[in-house]
Amino acid sequence: MRISYIANALGLILIYVGIVILSPIAVAIIYKDYLSILPFVQASIVAETIGLSLRKFVKDAHNAETLNDINKSEALFTVAMSWILFGIIAAIPYLSFGLNPVNALFEAVSGITATGATILTSFDYPKAFFFWRALTQWLGGLGIIVLFIAVLPQFAVAGRQMFSAEAPGPTEDKFTPRIRNTASALWKVYIGLTIAAIILLTLAGMPLFDSICNSFSTLSAGGFSPNPDSIMGYHSKLITWIIIFFMLFSGASFSLQYKTVIKRDLKLLFRSEEFRWYIGMVLFMSALICMALMHHNHGFYTSITDSIYQVISIATTTGSVSVDYTGWQYTPKVLLYVVMFMGACSSSAGGGIKFTRWILIFKYMKNSLTKVLHPNAVINIKIDNNIVPNEVISQIVVFIFGYFFIFGLSAIIITILEHNLTIGLSSSIASIGNVGPAMGPVIGPMGSYDSLRISTKFILVANMIIGRLELIPFLVLLQRDFWNFRK
Repeated sequence: MRISYIANALGLILIYVGIVILSPIAVAIIYKDYLSILPFVQASIVAETIGLSLRKFVKDAHNAETLNDINKSEALFTVAMSWILFGIIAAIPYLSFGLNPVNALFEAVSGITATGATILTSFDYPKAFFFWRALTQWLGGLGIIVLFIAVLPQFAVAGRQMFSAEAPGPTEDKFTPRIRNTASALWKVYIGLTIAAIILLTLAGMPLFDSICNSFSTLSAGGFSPNPDSIMGYHSKLITWIIIFFMLFSGASFSLQYKTVIKRDLKLLFRSEEFRWYIGMVLFMSALICMALMHHNHGFYTSITDSIYQVISIATTTGSVSVDYTGWQYTPKVLLYVVMFMGACSSSAGGGIKFTRWILIFKYMKNSLTKVLHPNAVINIKIDNNIVPNEVISQIVVFIFGYFFIFGLSAIIITILEHNLTIGLSSSIASIGNVGPAMGPVIGPMGSYDSLRISTKFILVANMIIGRLELIPFLVLLQRDFWNFRK
């Protein structure tokens, strides 16, 4: 890897991150909370200093050619370091608001990875604080790199390598001739849905500031809310169903939604095998949980609303809640835990394993069993009538194995550290799947991760970043051959 190439790309990203961090200052001025300005100025200065230093003091880092000729390994490293540094810098404002360094880092990483796990035990903070929490999720939901590819001409060429390194799915979904146009199209859908959510939530009676924050965290599949009781705290079925609608689309492929809008053909949604499985599994699991709740004497309408909301929230890894499900009986809670392993669609804001991977891995298993009976058969694995290359299938197998290995290892370690199996199992999948709230009264929907050990929090921070980077870039970083730097 060439240091100058990495320094140029990383420096440029941090320079613009420093500009974005100034956004909450507008909120502080509007609400006349001038003391909240300094934390974001400080964070911006740190980002700008690091970014400018990388481009100035590393030889040839300012050369435009080092961006145009960036290779795969350099792109992977740049994307990984961008997320790590963004998490550290995003934590700086929280320090000024009284959070200790570990909790500040946890909250910041939970924000940028759109996980939604929180260490807050009190919500007595300024508006700028909550706007920053929501904004970090909104930026991280679709990806900070994807954003910069869409708006910065400097990434016109290097964008392809970096887009594929950050893209949320097993395959690169390039549906326009230029990768910059693809990134721009994704952000148009993302912004359009966000604006629509803000308008509808405000019309439904939610305060404008809350509408903005909740829309940011809903479309990003993040789940942070300025209300300590999440969506449940607004006591409105209309608001709940509006959030359900937008969560559903936050977990669907934005590229598929873009094609549907451009071609004005709703049938395109259901021609997608992944979308059909996504909707089908959401309805199936919702029905099971609804019947379980009704069996335990929950009301019919309440059971339908709460089951659909929580299944979509967990499946899309949004993590906001319409009810404290820790009070549910054993069966619906177990079913909801199963939903944590589902994930959303590729090219969406949602995290987790992704439905495309589940579809392909089951097809791979079916083909493998078929070849036991018919050894000479040549069977291609297809999705949407397109043949999936063997190298993609191989990466998915590695992904699934790595995903469950990291989940199992972190679950064992956290269980030992916390002396609690529920915390170990649920926090591990909630972090690597970017789900957010887990199970039990401690880290459940109304709980907080604040009481966990420092070592546990660092494991969960690592899991959140690994999960958001889609695991493969992380596994590549562990290869010895990868760490070969040159000027």
